[in-house]
Amino acid sequence: MSDQINGKPPTSFWIIAGVALAWNLIGMMLYYMQVSATPEEMQAAYGEVGADFIASIPTWATSAHAIAVTAGVLACLLLLLRRAWAIPMFIISLLGIVAQDVYSFVMASGASIFGTPAVVIAIVVLLVAIGLVFYSRSAKDKHWIE
Repeated sequence: MSDQINGKPPTSFWIIAGVALAWNLIGMMLYYMQVSATPEEMQAAYGEVGADFIASIPTWATSAHAIAVTAGVLACLLLLLRRAWAIPMFIISLLGIVAQDVYSFVMASGASIFGTPAVVIAIVVLLVAIGLVFYSRSAKDKHWIE
């Protein structure tokens, strides 16, 4: 309770923020691998249909993905620096994820190409992003970030 009063975050705060940073860095790495892969590498990884799907992703959806991972990494760094700017950055990241998922699973039927595992991964990513928005707001309420 005294930590909540003096604004000193508990050890769990640092662990959660560090794991969240690692999670978002992995997302950024996967984004970079996707946009920098050659057509041959894409076909080897996803097959012809999957590679064609990824190659046809519109610029706005690719940009949403870039915004999601970049804002997520920045939000985690801000969280570790105990800055309240983490909250709007987590929200921007969440909005990027939603835009990307709307294209992939609603507009383009990506689930029919990549199957249930892709849907599960997308749901997990979305839930983590929502959790990080709420966690950062809670951290602000507890004066762990200012």
